[in-house]
Amino acid sequence: MQHETLYNSAFTGTKDVNQWDIPTANATGFGAAADDYMERGIDLNEQLILNKPATFFFRMNGDAMVNAGIQSGDVLIVDRSIKAANGKIIIAAINGDLVVRRYHQTINHITLMAENPRYANIELGEFTEYTSWGVVTCVIHILERRLLPDNNNPVVQKDRSGRQKVRY
Repeated sequence: MQHETLYNSAFTGTKDVNQWDIPTANATGFGAAADDYMERGIDLNEQLILNKPATFFFRMNGDAMVNAGIQSGDVLIVDRSIKAANGKIIIAAINGDLVVRRYHQTINHITLMAENPRYANIELGEFTEYTSWGVVTCVIHILERRLLPDNNNPVVQKDRSGRQKVRY
């Protein structure tokens, strides 16, 4: 009769192993694909603002710059640290009124041009009180009417009982 030799497996189980015996974990397989592309949330301040202390937001009221893509209700990001230069859209205080216009300067003459043929260009004369408030760097065009500040846009919601509730 032949004798069989039995061999035990080298692996004796995990009952004798605790977490302190394993200083680092060596994962096998593949991690989640999304982990490779995981980023923190999008910060619009970081993306759209060049100089935070000199930047402010301005809501457009009017259609003088409609051909430049700026419509009434749009939010303009304005940087006060950028100097007005030819072709830039600026916010200007003229005789106490704020206007949004395209800046155009020749050797001895400044014109603030509207981007709508219904509006006349503003010629700055010698005695005109003029201050450039800053240069428009971004335009945020709001498509969702509920985000507009106009209170005439009702929001219809349902309460817990299922009845419609209109909020202005």
